[in-house]
Amino acid sequence: MASSLLQSFLNPRKNWLAALHMKTISKRLRKYGLRYDDLYDPLHDLDIKEALARLPREIVDARNARLKRAIDLSMKHEYLPEDLQAMQTPFRYYLQDMLALVKKERAEREALGALPLYQRTIP
Repeated sequence: MASSLLQSFLNPRKNWLAALHMKTISKRLRKYGLRYDDLYDPLHDLDIKEALARLPREIVDARNARLKRAIDLSMKHEYLPEDLQAMQTPFRYYLQDMLALVKKERAEREALGALPLYQRTIP
């Protein structure tokens, strides 16, 4: 019950505050040409690193290009031109499904008592 209440509170279609937050995040990501999944750091969580390793090479290359462009724009104290900002899709997810699969596999391995695929160390 509490989980469904939390989900409805975080759903932008049901809560105007969540919709406002999503709109603000979208505006900020569009300025640099990023997607929401680009914000995940593979050095912080090894599940994310594993999920990125399983994605097709062209998706990872596009992610790296977006990150490089965003860093370049940030260093120059500039934003993307307005016409390019309008073309951006900040909430088109590419990592969520693979990340869920990796987390599910890790949980299943732990439940079965198997050794982890990788050691969980955070630098």
